[in-house]
Amino acid sequence: MAEDLDSKFRSPEAYELARLALERLETHRVWPTPVNYELWSQVIAEPNGPLARELERIMVSGEPITDDLTEQLASTFLPKARLSEQIRDTGQALSRELATAEQAIRSAQETSETFSNRLEETSRTLEADPSGSALQEVVADLSEATKAMQAQNASVERALAASTSEVAMLREQLEEVRKEAATDPLTRLANRRAFDDRIELAREEAEAKGDYFCLVLLDIDHFKKFNDTWGHQTGDQVLRYVASVIRKRVLPPRFAARFGGEEFAIILPGESLFEASPLVNTILKDVSAASIRRRSTNDNLGIITLSAGIAGYRAGDTIHELIERADSSLYKAKRRGRNRLVVEGDG
Repeated sequence: MAEDLDSKFRSPEAYELARLALERLETHRVWPTPVNYELWSQVIAEPNGPLARELERIMVSGEPITDDLTEQLASTFLPKARLSEQIRDTGQALSRELATAEQAIRSAQETSETFSNRLEETSRTLEADPSGSALQEVVADLSEATKAMQAQNASVERALAASTSEVAMLREQLEEVRKEAATDPLTRLANRRAFDDRIELAREEAEAKGDYFCLVLLDIDHFKKFNDTWGHQTGDQVLRYVASVIRKRVLPPRFAARFGGEEFAIILPGESLFEASPLVNTILKDVSAASIRRRSTNDNLGIITLSAGIAGYRAGDTIHELIERADSSLYKAKRRGRNRLVVEGDG
């Protein structure tokens, strides 16, 4: 698929794709920033892809397309394209450092082999002529060879120490790149792409071990009101506040992510519906425990509440089926008055 898209962007169709992308941006009154252009170009090139479906959902819901939202979409759906250059450069630097270390080790091996050969020659010289003059020559020769080997070993140690330090730094850079590719830039929780990977892993582990896990979906109640009343920056403040509460309560091996828009997801490996409920109720209580104030004006925004739904994994479930059941429980919580948890099977 990636090769198909790449060839499409490089083909004679590219100009037509660019024109259609700009038209689509104008139609939806989205400012043609580089990130927005990249997103809509991908949508035009892959109209039935996950990015196109997510943008369609957002537009149908009436959610405004802000800079923060487009950054989130880009980090979720375009991480490979946006981070490939960083990964490539770091990978090349790692290769160079490993080549340097390999060369240092090879030099040390060659020096060691030379020293061994000189020892053999010395042994033969002493056997042939054990006189004092021959011994003096042997001692001088061995002294010279030993000094050369010591100098070479010191050089190898310095080279390996430098390479080890550089490789450690490059590993840290690669880890940062991986984290960035899996993190929602606004809330600093895992993004949708990371969630998809983690829930598939949870499913595979549950199937292999005959174990179970729970999926929780949470949604901020009346979130559109915050955006409409106070503006999108305040809406972002609310998202960050909720995310901070979730992050505080959801510790490994539990896993939390921004699922999309004002929705969050939590994966609870090895936990039953009964075991998961207290955690979710604690999060709902913590979020609503205090009113928050608008950062720019100090206006009181009131109490933030969440609705939540939980579903438990059943042997043979697809991820889609599990999400559907959690989503159904979430919407039951909405219909029953919000600010509450509904567990699947509850009514």
